[in-house]
Amino acid sequence: MVQTLPAAVGFLAEIHQDGGRPLEPVFASLASRATLKERTADQSLCTVLLHSGAPDGAHAHAQGRTLVLAGELYNQEELLGLLPGSTVPGSDAALVLALFDVYDVHAFRLLNGRFAALLAAPGRAVLATDHAGSLPLYASAAPGRVLAATEAKALRTAPAGRSLAGRPVRRLPGTHQVPAGTVLDVEVATGHCVTHRTWAPPQARRIMREEEAVEAVRRALADAVRVRTGRDTPLVVLSGGIDSSSVAALAARRSAAPVDTVSMGTDEADEFPQARVVARHIGSAHREITIPTAELLRRLPHTVWAAECLDPDVVEYLLPLTALYLRVGGTGRRILTGYGADIPLGGMHREDRLPALDTAVCHDMDTFDGLNEMTPVLSGVGGHWSTHPYWDRDVLDVLVSLEAGLKRRYGQDKWVLRAAMGDVLPHEVVVRPKLGVHEGSGTTSSFTRLLTDAGVPPDRVHRAKHLVVRELFDQVVVDGRHPDDVATDAVVELVAGRLASLPRPVLDERRT
Repeated sequence: MVQTLPAAVGFLAEIHQDGGRPLEPVFASLASRATLKERTADQSLCTVLLHSGAPDGAHAHAQGRTLVLAGELYNQEELLGLLPGSTVPGSDAALVLALFDVYDVHAFRLLNGRFAALLAAPGRAVLATDHAGSLPLYASAAPGRVLAATEAKALRTAPAGRSLAGRPVRRLPGTHQVPAGTVLDVEVATGHCVTHRTWAPPQARRIMREEEAVEAVRRALADAVRVRTGRDTPLVVLSGGIDSSSVAALAARRSAAPVDTVSMGTDEADEFPQARVVARHIGSAHREITIPTAELLRRLPHTVWAAECLDPDVVEYLLPLTALYLRVGGTGRRILTGYGADIPLGGMHREDRLPALDTAVCHDMDTFDGLNEMTPVLSGVGGHWSTHPYWDRDVLDVLVSLEAGLKRRYGQDKWVLRAAMGDVLPHEVVVRPKLGVHEGSGTTSSFTRLLTDAGVPPDRVHRAKHLVVRELFDQVVVDGRHPDDVATDAVVELVAGRLASLPRPVLDERRT
């Protein structure tokens, strides 16, 4: 199968046994739309696909079953070897459906990909996320009705459903986010659901020689970059740090033509000099984009709209990426990032105490789910498709399972990754200390100053950020306002006024 952009980047699917008024297909992702309708003896299926030009590749039909797939698989060659005879499905959706015929719900344990899926069968709806929930999936179920969508806002007018496995979505009664690495098998007539877990972060730790660990990391990451690189030249988001530089260098090594790289900064801060070092080294066609701080902060509503996240720290991380994706230009670019390496490698925990480091890794891997840090909707607001090699299933299986002494060694954080890339990157890049994207772009200081300028006391800034993000979520996700119609300054003033009216004991109580 030739790797191009995914056939579909999102969907809204409705299964009804007794009719029902269709929902309005509201999405943040920019893509063409196609409607698929089917009727069987006992139920109807209506799906709106967000597609990249080939919607037929996003759904498949066999033996009375229909599978709808948003996203893409990365281990097709291995999966094809599991099918009998000369069966060669023509799309990822057809491949998953063929595997389902053999393995039923356990087919999803075999998949390494970035996807959300719904399978409609007589009296049955099966919903599945990839191992990391990197393409979010939301669901609502009631007797005779199952709804699923890759963006919560598409279900904001859905009738209230029964409780499902997963996180309830704020102010959307009965709508839940399907957990990462999970299959929900729903009986349509009753809404009864059976949950299957298909992947979990490794709990055990592997003891490996240095050279063995370095080779395992290098091989896994190189493979993850390879399977994510399509026929067109990919665009790599480059900061000049070890994470993004590794992805850019590996992409360049396998490309016949120079890869494209892009760096983002603001009028407050940038990492342009560091990124230029890497761009020159790998010979990429490099571009620098400076976004004024005022424009960056105006993208807060767009970030919440895309990520559908209520965690202010995560929104702050994602804000510069959203702003960048909206400025990249062009159409339908495949974008690779170095995002996410810090979680399995403990990169943000810079200490030499190995028990504390591994405790931090365990905590971060246990709590990433539902934060939507990896969602492709962030780039989808600009019409692009992003993917993150460090969160490939096979890469995570290697990185997470390494014992902590390989992650913090010789006084260096993420030592095993730095050692793995020592021969393909300049030394100054390999040893460069970690700097988060929100730090390198000045996002944190800008957001903080916006609040303090509005009169928020310094000790209440983090609480104010939480309230700002929650208010934005209510406006752009729950109430359905377009982020272009939401003024960040007005929301900040509203929050600052609310905080000023609350006595501190009340504020502290609400915080907990």
